[in-house]
Amino acid sequence: MRYAQGGGLTAERRQFRERIRYEAGERFARGAKTAVIAKDLRVSERSVERWRRAWREGGMEALASTGPVRLPRLSDGQFAELEKELALGPAEHGWEDQRWTLALIRALIAFTFGIDCSMAAVWRLLHRHGWSWQSPACRALERNAQAVALWKKDVCPHVE
Repeated sequence: MRYAQGGGLTAERRQFRERIRYEAGERFARGAKTAVIAKDLRVSERSVERWRRAWREGGMEALASTGPVRLPRLSDGQFAELEKELALGPAEHGWEDQRWTLALIRALIAFTFGIDCSMAAVWRLLHRHGWSWQSPACRALERNAQAVALWKKDVCPHVE
């Protein structure tokens, strides 16, 4: 699977793909055709062409895995510190709004850790640590449940 639960390839899958690239590199040295390599290794010809170009420019070392695509920008210790700051609430940090938004959390990360990241990165970070979005149920304190029920029963059908 291309994107596992945490995103990206697992370490085992990266090693597997690296072995395939090394096998392709050995075949490049023997002068094998791109189409034959792609068929034998069960990959696309485009991938084999990309690997061949890298092999020509950097040898077998160029076919090595470069590691995971995205490393977490915050360590587990930093995230624990972020959670403590989030528990204090936005007002403690000088914001009037009492809801944490991705923009506010992004600003908090930038201020606290000096790390600038995108809104999507903030969402992935929170999601990876088990956080989910919440939509607050805003109801007026003056809400009259009987008046609402009466309106739904009598007025709403006439409006529709």
